Amino acid sequence: MACVAFNSATFLCSIEKPASKSFNWDSSSVFFTSSTHKLKTNSLLCRGFIRVSNGFSCLRSSSRPFKCFGQTSEQSNSGGGVGSSEKNNKGVSEEKLVVLVIGGGGREHALCYALKRSPSCDTVFCAPGNAGISNSGDATCIMDLDPLNSSAVISFCRKWGVGLVVVGPEVPLVEGLANDLVKAGIPTFGPSAEAAALEGSKDFMKKLCYKYGIPTAKYKTFTDATDAKKYIQEQGAPIVIKFDGLAAGKGVVVAMTLEEAYEAVESMLVEKVFDSADSRVVIEEYLEGEEASFFALVDGENAIPLESAQDHKRVGDGDTGPNTGGMGAYSPAPIITEELKSLVMRSIILPTVKGMSAEGCKFVGVLYAGLMIEKKTGAPKLIEYNVRFGDPECQVLMLRLESDLAQVLLAACRGELSGVSLKWSSGSSMVVVLASKGYPGDYKKTKGTVIRNLEEAENVAPSVKIFHAGTSVDSDGNYIAVGGRVLGVTAKGRNIEEARDRAYQAVDQIDWTEGFFRRDIGWRALPQKQLSNKG
Repeated sequence: MACVAFNSATFLCSIEKPASKSFNWDSSSVFFTSSTHKLKTNSLLCRGFIRVSNGFSCLRSSSRPFKCFGQTSEQSNSGGGVGSSEKNNKGVSEEKLVVLVIGGGGREHALCYALKRSPSCDTVFCAPGNAGISNSGDATCIMDLDPLNSSAVISFCRKWGVGLVVVGPEVPLVEGLANDLVKAGIPTFGPSAEAAALEGSKDFMKKLCYKYGIPTAKYKTFTDATDAKKYIQEQGAPIVIKFDGLAAGKGVVVAMTLEEAYEAVESMLVEKVFDSADSRVVIEEYLEGEEASFFALVDGENAIPLESAQDHKRVGDGDTGPNTGGMGAYSPAPIITEELKSLVMRSIILPTVKGMSAEGCKFVGVLYAGLMIEKKTGAPKLIEYNVRFGDPECQVLMLRLESDLAQVLLAACRGELSGVSLKWSSGSSMVVVLASKGYPGDYKKTKGTVIRNLEEAENVAPSVKIFHAGTSVDSDGNYIAVGGRVLGVTAKGRNIEEARDRAYQAVDQIDWTEGFFRRDIGWRALPQKQLSNKG
């Protein structure tokens, strides 16, 4: 392929047909724009990959348009990738990273957004990604790359010189994707399958807590429904019933009555609603207080805290209704003071990191601790661990992060977090989740419904960013809903009040009658009189 510059922004590329049989050619020329890295042609050029000698590369699958990304200098020699290099302030050449994000939800969109802004990051791929991620330009989506197929992921990484893989969702982690990538020599931010058991098994987590003195609620584990119900009767209500395995954020029932607790046990152990042959439940004491989310990056031995955040798990206003994956969040969370942050690191995070290392399964990745700040004592207790960024907490955190995320995550992979510090924007951020009517239950009737005015919503203020979780595009180019949680409308402000105002102003612009959202996100951090005025 030869390229001739017409001016400082545009190149005309004439292309010779290669020997590879994987290419299907329909045209002989194409325009690239160096400032936006987008094609300026409607013609279908090829299916597959093109590497352009002047420093542009182009990627297309058989069902998606081209995505083009620029390079500031010569091609990287590592694995034939598309990374670039540039000189730092000492005149030393530093290779820029090609990053692959695994996943396709709102969390992964937020990670792609932050990585795209990282000065050390050259290119961001996302597999499988979603329509919103692709169309926003935050990443090049590889929709036909199966995240659970380790061999395919490794092959892709080697072909494109991927220098960092960031695994977003829990399932690939529990299935061992990080194990396979690390074994293949590919830096991977995310724990091994053994370490991911902190989320994959509530029983595993509770046993670790008891062994290493990490404060948590008292509990017992059961496989027999009769025994479980007997224990519930002895303990009384309220009480908490948790499915032992992965349940997409829906495996926890806070039962306020004995009847609710019995129903939860029946559902999990007898009806096996989570489709597990050897179902187990963990039954915990009910802790009264305020919940908060605490995140820490871990490199196997060291841990550094992220900014605080607080989410809203219940589906309805006033924290009513069933638990969901999260209906909104804000950062920072006033309840997480600097004193409390220090206490959480000392009593919960660091003992967990040391305990996992002692157990022979060092943890590398992000520890997401769900905490209960007890009403009576003000002391934090661990409710649960997730082994990945929370969703939607990740959205509000990535909007505020000012550090180079790619370099920070790479430092964690290399065991070099001890000297890392993070920079955050001042003020607050908030995300309001738009979900399909029926969620967290059956929302089939909303699938394929059209969502309009997203561009108008994002233009409400420069600080507004919409993260896509469950969207696709129909034949007319309209965004449509294909999931339960569909959009995360996120905004920054000088304080929590301004962030909330901007987020809800953006939400009001969106035209989607088949969706719904909570109107009280941030209520714990807002003065009650203001909430009543704006609700």
